[in-house]
Amino acid sequence: MRDSSVDMHGWRAQLDGLNTIKRAHNARTVPTRSCYNIALERVENMSRPLLVVMAAAAIVVVACCFAACPVGAGASAGGFYENFEVKWGTDPDPDRRVEIVDGGRLVTLTLNNVSGSGFQSRDAFLFGEFTMEMKLVPGDSAGTVTTFYLTSKDPTAVGDGHDEIDFEFLGNVSGEPYLMQTNVFAQGVGGREQRSYLWFDPTEDFHNYTILWNPLNIIFSVDGVPVRVFRNQEANGVPYLTRRAMKVHATIWDGDTWATRGGRVKIDWAHAPFVASYGTYASSACVSAAGDGDGDEDVPSAFCCPGDAASWMARRLGPDGERAVAWARDKYMVMDYCDDPWNLGRPAECDMDRLASAV
Repeated sequence: MRDSSVDMHGWRAQLDGLNTIKRAHNARTVPTRSCYNIALERVENMSRPLLVVMAAAAIVVVACCFAACPVGAGASAGGFYENFEVKWGTDPDPDRRVEIVDGGRLVTLTLNNVSGSGFQSRDAFLFGEFTMEMKLVPGDSAGTVTTFYLTSKDPTAVGDGHDEIDFEFLGNVSGEPYLMQTNVFAQGVGGREQRSYLWFDPTEDFHNYTILWNPLNIIFSVDGVPVRVFRNQEANGVPYLTRRAMKVHATIWDGDTWATRGGRVKIDWAHAPFVASYGTYASSACVSAAGDGDGDEDVPSAFCCPGDAASWMARRLGPDGERAVAWARDKYMVMDYCDDPWNLGRPAECDMDRLASAV
């Protein structure tokens, strides 16, 4: 039987190979192809297990692929104005559904009977670690959807083939717990929803939600606790997110056709407006210098990584992280696409992921 205790800090240990990389190494740029692809070319002939090859590729990304970029490129913390722009929620509604408070240190998004609201990052990214502080809609929020996510696609555009990594929070009837839904779209293929309760009331205070996205895996964390991992299984025919730069988005919108009890509980507009709050934002990520993340273009021809990219570029879950994910699944998960009887055929990555986590 596996030890169910969770060390919330031990899982952050880096791969040993990263210790050889200087953290002070300045951000750099690639003039033509993706650094990730170049790195893979340099290690693809290694007679090693896939994980070792992928880790080596990630190290090469940080250590070898980039040429000079401005110091500090790709590292962000704090204010709204430096990092984001309003996507929608100002016109024609005179109530202005996006409020920027305290010099940009706090943003509120509002859903009313006119529309929802949202903002997006000014930059697009290829790999990184992104943390958003959020406080969700209190009271009767049934039918509302509050989000923090990355996407390569303009949410108002039509088409497919995009990449996306989602935190979505599905509103509740007063007195009932919120549902957190995570999802991954890779090359237009989604349908990877997992739903979980949280071990706290997310409406009472701010909590941190983190997306770590690197060549090895995508890790979702809540207040520093890993709750889900989606591994790179491209070698086994499962699409992964390596080609498209993505922007950070935050939104609130009307999802009452599906969000609460499968759409059986609708929004009660008598309780509007519904307000979600976003606090401190922090990221360390490779910034796209070509392409704006609003389309389905291939990987940007150039991007800049921050000096601390070595701390996350090859990070994966260790034993403590695997125990944390298992704890979150066992205690709080209520729906997993891998076990959904409505799925026609079990997705290939489901058994691969569970096999990997057992190693």
